Amino acid sequence: MTNASLSIVDAPNTATSLPFKALVDALQTGFANGCVVPARHHHHLEKTDEPAATLLLMPAWTKPDDQDQFLGVKLVTVVPGNAARSLPGLTSTYILYDAVTGQQLCLMDGNVITSRRTAATAALGARFLAREDARSLLVIGAGRVGSLIPDAYRAVRPIEKVSVWDIEPESAQKLVRSLNERGIAAEVVTDLEKAISATDIVTAATLATEPVIKGKWVRKGTHIDLIGAFTPRMRESDDAALMMSRAFVDTHEALHEAGDLVQPLEGGVVAKEHVLGTLADLAHGKLKGRTADDEITYFKAVGSGLADLVAARMVYKSVCAVGRA
Repeated sequence: MTNASLSIVDAPNTATSLPFKALVDALQTGFANGCVVPARHHHHLEKTDEPAATLLLMPAWTKPDDQDQFLGVKLVTVVPGNAARSLPGLTSTYILYDAVTGQQLCLMDGNVITSRRTAATAALGARFLAREDARSLLVIGAGRVGSLIPDAYRAVRPIEKVSVWDIEPESAQKLVRSLNERGIAAEVVTDLEKAISATDIVTAATLATEPVIKGKWVRKGTHIDLIGAFTPRMRESDDAALMMSRAFVDTHEALHEAGDLVQPLEGGVVAKEHVLGTLADLAHGKLKGRTADDEITYFKAVGSGLADLVAARMVYKSVCAVGRA
Protein backbone atom coordinates (compact mmCIF):
# COMPACT_ATOMS: atom_id res chain seq x y z
CA MET A 1 0.00 0.00 0.00
CA THR A 2 1.89 3.02 -1.28
CA ASN A 3 1.11 6.46 -2.69
CA ALA A 4 -1.84 6.65 -0.34
CA SER A 5 -4.40 9.40 -0.80
CA LEU A 6 -7.86 9.71 0.71
CA SER A 7 -10.73 8.22 -1.30
CA ILE A 8 -14.35 8.92 -0.37
CA VAL A 9 -16.97 6.19 -0.82
CA ASP A 10 -20.64 7.14 -0.56
CA ALA A 11 -23.36 5.01 1.01
CA PRO A 12 -24.56 3.21 -2.17
CA ASN A 13 -21.03 2.21 -3.19
CA THR A 14 -20.20 1.16 0.36
CA ALA A 15 -23.23 -1.14 0.34
CA THR A 16 -22.48 -2.54 -3.12
CA SER A 17 -18.98 -3.46 -1.94
CA LEU A 18 -20.37 -5.62 0.87
CA PRO A 19 -22.40 -8.51 -0.64
CA PHE A 20 -23.52 -10.73 2.21
CA LYS A 21 -22.04 -14.08 1.19
CA ALA A 22 -18.59 -12.56 0.73
CA LEU A 23 -18.93 -10.47 3.89
CA VAL A 24 -19.94 -13.46 6.03
CA ASP A 25 -16.98 -15.42 4.68
CA ALA A 26 -14.63 -12.51 5.40
CA LEU A 27 -15.99 -12.15 8.92
CA GLN A 28 -15.44 -15.85 9.59
CA THR A 29 -11.80 -15.46 8.58
CA GLY A 30 -11.53 -12.22 10.54
CA PHE A 31 -12.88 -13.69 13.78
CA ALA A 32 -10.61 -16.72 13.36
CA ASN A 33 -7.51 -14.57 12.81
CA GLY A 34 -8.33 -11.79 15.27
CA CYS A 35 -7.04 -8.23 15.44
CA VAL A 36 -6.35 -5.54 18.03
CA VAL A 37 -9.58 -3.98 19.33
CA PRO A 38 -9.15 -1.45 22.17
CA ALA A 39 -12.11 -0.40 24.29
CA ARG A 40 -14.34 2.15 22.59
CA HIS A 41 -13.87 5.77 23.61
CA HIS A 42 -17.04 7.39 24.95
CA HIS A 43 -17.26 11.18 25.23
CA HIS A 44 -20.08 13.29 26.67
CA LEU A 45 -20.86 16.55 24.86
CA GLU A 46 -22.81 19.08 26.88
CA LYS A 47 -25.37 21.15 24.94
CA THR A 48 -27.26 24.36 25.64
CA ASP A 49 -31.05 24.10 25.68
CA GLU A 50 -31.08 20.51 24.45
CA PRO A 51 -30.02 17.03 25.64
CA ALA A 52 -26.33 16.21 25.78
CA ALA A 53 -24.74 14.51 22.78
CA THR A 54 -22.30 11.60 22.60
CA LEU A 55 -19.15 10.98 20.59
CA LEU A 56 -17.96 7.40 20.18
CA LEU A 57 -14.55 6.45 18.77
CA MET A 58 -14.11 2.77 17.89
CA PRO A 59 -10.58 1.83 16.75
CA ALA A 60 -9.20 -1.49 15.51
CA TRP A 61 -6.07 -2.55 13.67
CA THR A 62 -4.50 -5.67 12.22
CA LYS A 63 -1.88 -7.67 14.08
CA PRO A 64 1.75 -6.82 13.24
CA ASP A 65 2.41 -10.12 11.47
CA ASP A 66 -0.63 -9.88 9.16
CA GLN A 67 0.14 -9.61 5.46
CA ASP A 68 -2.14 -6.58 4.97
CA GLN A 69 -1.72 -3.80 7.51
CA PHE A 70 -4.81 -1.68 8.17
CA LEU A 71 -5.99 0.59 10.94
CA GLY A 72 -9.57 1.82 11.14
CA VAL A 73 -11.58 4.15 13.33
CA LYS A 74 -15.35 4.46 13.38
CA LEU A 75 -16.62 7.83 14.58
CA VAL A 76 -20.20 7.98 15.78
CA THR A 77 -22.12 11.05 16.92
CA VAL A 78 -25.41 10.67 18.77
CA VAL A 79 -27.34 13.94 18.99
CA PRO A 80 -30.82 13.57 20.52
CA GLY A 81 -31.54 17.24 19.82
CA ASN A 82 -31.58 16.51 16.09
CA ALA A 83 -35.14 15.23 16.45
CA ALA A 84 -36.29 18.84 16.76
CA ARG A 85 -34.31 19.67 13.62
CA SER A 86 -35.83 16.80 11.63
CA LEU A 87 -32.36 15.32 11.27
CA PRO A 88 -31.08 11.80 12.07
CA GLY A 89 -29.93 11.43 15.64
CA LEU A 90 -26.97 9.21 14.73
CA THR A 91 -24.22 9.84 12.19
CA SER A 92 -21.36 7.44 11.60
CA THR A 93 -18.20 7.67 9.52
CA TYR A 94 -15.42 5.14 9.03
CA ILE A 95 -11.82 6.08 8.22
CA LEU A 96 -9.36 3.42 7.07
CA TYR A 97 -5.59 3.96 7.29
CA ASP A 98 -2.45 2.23 6.12
CA ALA A 99 -1.20 0.79 9.43
CA VAL A 100 2.42 0.80 8.20
CA THR A 101 2.66 4.46 7.23
CA GLY A 102 -0.30 5.90 9.11
CA GLN A 103 -1.57 7.46 5.88
CA GLN A 104 -5.31 7.78 5.38
CA LEU A 105 -6.72 5.56 2.66
CA CYS A 106 -10.48 5.67 2.55
CA LEU A 107 -13.45 7.48 4.09
CA MET A 108 -16.72 5.54 3.91
CA ASP A 109 -20.28 5.59 5.19
CA GLY A 110 -20.20 4.28 8.76
CA ASN A 111 -23.95 3.68 8.95
CA VAL A 112 -23.75 1.23 6.05
CA ILE A 113 -20.64 -0.43 7.49
CA THR A 114 -22.42 -0.90 10.82
CA SER A 115 -25.74 -2.17 9.51
CA ARG A 116 -24.30 -4.63 6.99
CA ARG A 117 -21.61 -6.04 9.29
CA THR A 118 -24.26 -6.40 12.01
CA ALA A 119 -26.56 -8.43 9.78
CA ALA A 120 -23.62 -10.46 8.44
CA THR A 121 -22.34 -11.18 11.97
CA ALA A 122 -25.77 -12.57 12.85
CA ALA A 123 -25.67 -14.73 9.72
CA LEU A 124 -22.20 -15.96 10.65
CA GLY A 125 -23.53 -16.98 14.05
CA ALA A 126 -26.32 -18.86 12.28
CA ARG A 127 -23.81 -20.62 10.05
CA PHE A 128 -22.52 -22.36 13.19
CA LEU A 129 -25.72 -22.52 15.24
CA ALA A 130 -28.86 -22.79 13.08
CA ARG A 131 -30.00 -26.14 11.71
CA GLU A 132 -28.68 -26.70 8.21
CA ASP A 133 -32.21 -27.34 6.97
CA ALA A 134 -33.66 -24.17 8.55
CA ARG A 135 -36.12 -22.74 6.01
CA SER A 136 -38.32 -20.30 7.92
CA LEU A 137 -37.19 -16.99 9.41
CA LEU A 138 -39.03 -14.58 11.72
CA VAL A 139 -37.69 -11.02 11.77
CA ILE A 140 -38.76 -9.00 14.82
CA GLY A 141 -38.04 -5.35 14.08
CA ALA A 142 -38.05 -4.07 10.51
CA GLY A 143 -35.68 -1.13 10.87
CA ARG A 144 -32.36 -0.43 9.16
CA VAL A 145 -30.68 -3.63 10.36
CA GLY A 146 -33.76 -5.84 10.50
CA SER A 147 -34.55 -5.11 6.87
CA LEU A 148 -31.15 -6.58 5.90
CA ILE A 149 -31.54 -9.79 7.91
CA PRO A 150 -33.44 -11.84 5.27
CA ASP A 151 -30.74 -11.30 2.64
CA ALA A 152 -27.95 -11.99 5.13
CA TYR A 153 -29.55 -15.22 6.34
CA ARG A 154 -30.32 -16.39 2.82
CA ALA A 155 -26.54 -16.30 2.25
CA VAL A 156 -26.05 -19.09 4.83
CA ARG A 157 -29.31 -21.04 5.05
CA PRO A 158 -32.00 -22.16 2.54
CA ILE A 159 -34.62 -19.66 3.77
CA GLU A 160 -37.88 -20.09 1.87
CA LYS A 161 -40.30 -18.08 4.03
CA VAL A 162 -39.84 -14.85 5.96
CA SER A 163 -42.28 -13.56 8.57
CA VAL A 164 -42.00 -9.99 9.83
CA TRP A 165 -43.28 -8.33 13.01
CA ASP A 166 -42.74 -4.72 14.02
CA ILE A 167 -44.23 -2.51 16.69
CA GLU A 168 -45.16 -0.23 13.79
CA PRO A 169 -47.15 -2.37 11.33
CA GLU A 170 -46.36 -0.03 8.45
CA SER A 171 -42.65 -0.84 8.77
CA ALA A 172 -43.36 -4.58 8.67
CA GLN A 173 -45.60 -4.12 5.62
CA LYS A 174 -42.92 -2.10 3.83
CA LEU A 175 -40.29 -4.82 4.34
CA VAL A 176 -42.69 -7.58 3.28
CA ARG A 177 -43.59 -5.71 0.09
CA SER A 178 -39.91 -5.28 -0.72
CA LEU A 179 -39.22 -8.98 -0.20
CA ASN A 180 -42.25 -10.07 -2.23
CA GLU A 181 -41.26 -7.79 -5.09
CA ARG A 182 -37.93 -9.65 -5.23
CA GLY A 183 -39.65 -13.03 -5.31
CA ILE A 184 -39.10 -13.90 -1.65
CA ALA A 185 -42.13 -15.36 0.13
CA ALA A 186 -42.87 -13.07 3.06
CA GLU A 187 -45.78 -12.11 5.29
CA VAL A 188 -46.61 -9.74 8.14
CA VAL A 189 -47.44 -11.44 11.44
CA THR A 190 -49.22 -9.93 14.44
CA ASP A 191 -49.21 -12.84 16.90
CA LEU A 192 -45.65 -13.27 18.15
CA GLU A 193 -46.39 -16.38 20.21
CA LYS A 194 -47.82 -18.18 17.19
CA ALA A 195 -45.08 -16.96 14.85
CA ILE A 196 -42.21 -17.87 17.17
CA SER A 197 -43.56 -21.35 17.84
CA ALA A 198 -43.73 -22.07 14.09
CA THR A 199 -40.34 -20.73 12.98
CA ASP A 200 -36.89 -22.29 12.55
CA ILE A 201 -34.95 -19.06 13.17
CA VAL A 202 -36.15 -16.16 15.33
CA THR A 203 -34.14 -12.96 15.02
CA ALA A 204 -34.78 -9.71 16.88
CA ALA A 205 -33.38 -6.29 15.98
CA THR A 206 -35.23 -3.97 18.32
CA LEU A 207 -34.82 -1.41 21.09
CA ALA A 208 -37.07 -3.42 23.41
CA THR A 209 -36.81 -2.98 27.16
CA GLU A 210 -39.13 -5.92 27.84
CA PRO A 211 -38.72 -9.39 26.27
CA VAL A 212 -40.44 -9.97 22.94
CA ILE A 213 -39.21 -13.58 22.79
CA LYS A 214 -40.37 -15.91 25.55
CA GLY A 215 -38.86 -19.31 26.09
CA LYS A 216 -42.23 -21.03 26.51
CA TRP A 217 -43.04 -20.09 22.89
CA VAL A 218 -39.82 -21.53 21.41
CA ARG A 219 -39.96 -25.00 19.87
CA LYS A 220 -37.11 -27.50 19.85
CA GLY A 221 -34.51 -27.00 17.13
CA THR A 222 -34.98 -23.22 16.97
CA HIS A 223 -32.11 -20.76 16.63
CA ILE A 224 -32.61 -17.49 18.58
CA ASP A 225 -30.62 -14.51 17.30
CA LEU A 226 -30.57 -11.25 19.30
CA ILE A 227 -29.20 -8.23 17.45
CA GLY A 228 -30.72 -5.22 19.22
CA ALA A 229 -31.02 -4.43 22.95
CA PHE A 230 -27.45 -3.19 23.28
CA THR A 231 -27.58 -1.67 26.78
CA PRO A 232 -27.91 -3.36 30.19
CA ARG A 233 -31.47 -2.04 30.56
CA MET A 234 -32.73 -3.47 27.25
CA ARG A 235 -34.11 -6.98 26.72
CA GLU A 236 -35.29 -8.95 23.70
CA SER A 237 -35.61 -12.40 25.32
CA ASP A 238 -36.65 -13.66 28.73
CA ASP A 239 -34.68 -15.75 31.19
CA ALA A 240 -36.35 -18.97 30.08
CA ALA A 241 -35.14 -18.55 26.50
CA LEU A 242 -31.56 -18.24 27.71
CA MET A 243 -31.76 -21.07 30.24
CA MET A 244 -33.07 -23.59 27.71
CA SER A 245 -30.46 -22.72 25.06
CA ARG A 246 -26.93 -23.50 24.01
CA ALA A 247 -25.69 -19.89 24.19
CA PHE A 248 -22.92 -17.99 22.40
CA VAL A 249 -21.92 -14.32 21.94
CA ASP A 250 -20.04 -12.38 19.29
CA THR A 251 -17.50 -11.08 21.85
CA HIS A 252 -17.13 -11.21 25.62
CA GLU A 253 -18.28 -7.57 25.81
CA ALA A 254 -21.83 -8.87 25.41
CA LEU A 255 -21.65 -10.19 28.98
CA HIS A 256 -21.22 -6.63 30.24
CA GLU A 257 -23.24 -4.60 27.73
CA ALA A 258 -26.37 -6.55 26.79
CA GLY A 259 -29.36 -6.69 29.11
CA ASP A 260 -30.28 -10.12 27.75
CA LEU A 261 -27.18 -11.41 29.56
CA VAL A 262 -26.41 -8.74 32.18
CA GLN A 263 -29.78 -9.04 33.89
CA PRO A 264 -29.94 -12.86 34.22
CA LEU A 265 -26.28 -12.97 35.25
CA GLU A 266 -26.76 -10.32 37.94
CA GLY A 267 -29.96 -12.03 39.09
CA GLY A 268 -28.22 -15.39 39.46
CA VAL A 269 -30.48 -17.02 36.88
CA VAL A 270 -27.45 -18.40 35.05
CA ALA A 271 -23.69 -18.37 35.62
CA LYS A 272 -21.18 -16.95 33.13
CA GLU A 273 -20.33 -20.52 32.18
CA HIS A 274 -23.78 -20.88 30.63
CA VAL A 275 -22.46 -18.79 27.74
CA LEU A 276 -20.24 -21.34 26.05
CA GLY A 277 -18.07 -19.13 23.87
CA THR A 278 -17.61 -16.49 21.20
CA LEU A 279 -17.58 -16.25 17.44
CA ALA A 280 -13.80 -16.49 17.59
CA ASP A 281 -14.11 -19.85 19.37
CA LEU A 282 -16.53 -21.09 16.73
CA ALA A 283 -14.51 -19.74 13.80
CA HIS A 284 -11.33 -21.33 15.20
CA GLY A 285 -13.12 -24.65 15.59
CA LYS A 286 -12.35 -24.65 19.32
CA LEU A 287 -16.01 -25.17 20.09
CA LYS A 288 -18.85 -26.86 18.25
CA GLY A 289 -21.97 -24.79 17.75
CA ARG A 290 -25.08 -26.87 17.23
CA THR A 291 -24.66 -30.46 18.40
CA ALA A 292 -28.18 -31.83 17.75
CA ASP A 293 -31.12 -30.95 15.53
CA ASP A 294 -33.53 -30.68 18.44
CA GLU A 295 -31.52 -28.36 20.67
CA ILE A 296 -32.21 -24.64 20.96
CA THR A 297 -29.32 -22.31 20.16
CA TYR A 298 -28.92 -18.68 21.23
CA PHE A 299 -26.66 -15.96 19.83
CA LYS A 300 -26.27 -12.48 21.27
CA ALA A 301 -24.23 -9.83 19.44
CA VAL A 302 -23.32 -6.31 20.56
CA GLY A 303 -21.00 -5.36 17.70
CA SER A 304 -17.26 -5.40 17.27
CA GLY A 305 -14.52 -3.15 15.94
CA LEU A 306 -13.11 -6.30 14.32
CA ALA A 307 -16.26 -6.66 12.19
CA ASP A 308 -16.09 -2.96 11.25
CA LEU A 309 -12.47 -3.35 10.14
CA VAL A 310 -13.23 -6.48 8.10
CA ALA A 311 -16.05 -4.68 6.28
CA ALA A 312 -14.02 -1.51 5.71
CA ARG A 313 -11.14 -3.53 4.27
CA MET A 314 -13.58 -5.12 1.82
CA VAL A 315 -14.82 -1.70 0.71
CA TYR A 316 -11.28 -0.45 0.27
CA LYS A 317 -10.18 -3.42 -1.82
CA SER A 318 -13.33 -3.24 -3.92
CA VAL A 319 -13.44 0.50 -4.60
CA CYS A 320 -10.38 2.36 -3.42
CA ALA A 321 -7.45 0.02 -4.07
CA VAL A 322 -7.94 -0.12 -7.86
CA GLY A 323 -4.87 1.35 -9.48
CA ARG A 324 -2.85 1.57 -6.27
CA ALA A 325 0.43 -0.27 -5.97
